[in-house]
Amino acid sequence: MDRKDRLFEAEIARAGDFVFDDRVVKVFPDMINRSVPGYSLVVPMIGLLARQYAQADTNMYDLGCSLGAVSLAMRTAVRVDGVRIIAVDSSVEMIRELQKKREAGSDSPGLPIVPVHQDILETRIENASVVVLNFTLQFVAREKRLALLSGIAAGLKPGGVLLLSEKIRFEDPLEQELQTTWHHDFKRAQGYSDLEIARKRDALENVMKPDLVQQHKERLAQAGFSRTYQWFQGFNFVCMIAFR
Repeated sequence: MDRKDRLFEAEIARAGDFVFDDRVVKVFPDMINRSVPGYSLVVPMIGLLARQYAQADTNMYDLGCSLGAVSLAMRTAVRVDGVRIIAVDSSVEMIRELQKKREAGSDSPGLPIVPVHQDILETRIENASVVVLNFTLQFVAREKRLALLSGIAAGLKPGGVLLLSEKIRFEDPLEQELQTTWHHDFKRAQGYSDLEIARKRDALENVMKPDLVQQHKERLAQAGFSRTYQWFQGFNFVCMIAFR
């Protein structure tokens, strides 16, 4: 059973950077739904977009899959022959839990999901029609993001797409301040205290590095994508689709 996220109530949670360890795995569904505005809408929408762009006899990748919410959404939505979902995460705890979910639903109809414990920077994208980075790129070192995206573009078939969701920052200091304030108010409305918000912000500061939307678009073009469109925004969180 998923637990309520109370990690940052404890004094011990204040020390060190944010890590996707066993403590986070246990509360992750509650944490992300209460932290990311619109997350419960974004996941099924990714499934619908994957359904539109999935091609027969190809792979779909969920990079940084965590507990596999996007993989499961794509499995439910996509009905194309010969497609499999490759779900990759560097957290062995996340992959272990996804494996349990996959086995528990083995009798359910849908595409096969292949969980892979691996750093996504080492994942070779091959014969792909859909690749998803759902709030994942922001945790990759900035100097490695272009290489990752270039590898994705190279592994996508013509007509393939990258579905990218990210926390972003804003060039205008006033807008940055307002968007942050609105996001924190959202988290308060979900039951987080000011202390929890501050502690989580401090823990994420050294591991999450948001970019401007324009930086994302320029990097995607440099990586080999022909065009990029934004399809969702909830305060300082956006979703984009990039076409190969």
